[in-house]
Amino acid sequence: MISEKQRSAEAACEYVKDGMIVGLGTGSTAEFAVKKIGELVRNGLSIRGIPTSDATKILAESEGIPLIDFSETMFIDLTIDGADEIDANLNMIKGGGAALLREKIVASASREEIIIVSGSKLVQQLGAFPLPVEVIPFGWQVVFNQLESLQGNPELRLKQGQPSVTDQGNFIVDCHFRKIENPEQLEQHLNMIPGVVENGLFINLCTRMIMADGENIIIKNRNLN
Repeated sequence: MISEKQRSAEAACEYVKDGMIVGLGTGSTAEFAVKKIGELVRNGLSIRGIPTSDATKILAESEGIPLIDFSETMFIDLTIDGADEIDANLNMIKGGGAALLREKIVASASREEIIIVSGSKLVQQLGAFPLPVEVIPFGWQVVFNQLESLQGNPELRLKQGQPSVTDQGNFIVDCHFRKIENPEQLEQHLNMIPGVVENGLFINLCTRMIMADGENIIIKNRNLN
């Protein structure tokens, strides 16, 4: 039986066309998209990919997807990625897989950002999922203190008892806001804290959500007017 994750990923791959530069997302749902694109490439599809993490790069190479980086292009035609939470306005929390910095750079350079999710990821209000904040190792305790003062209930992400390190060599602090009343304002506020590299609020970046809910595929486009 095909999972909701795989169903949404494969539906998104129908938008991938010959000649495109495609952003390749990170995470368990995006993995299905990368594998499907690999299959399409082996069947003759001509695209070039830009991966959002070292893990995705390794997977894409194993699938035979030709890869480039931003030294060769400033724009991406289409990115397919997942989300940890997404609301009715298509604003998101991402970064559960610690790839939020590269994911946001790729999303910002993309003409279209398709977000693929299962029904459980759609929420009325962002914040139940901990909001990842990527911080430089130097002085992370100072940033942590400021996140505490914002009632973020921060927690340094650990891996085997040591700080979890991103592909860029930074730390992740997960903030338990529980309810985020104004995501746009919070995103800007967090990024103004010295030492914060980026945060997992993705505002006005998703242009199309493809959600698998059981057997159904639900597509929602962002109103760009």
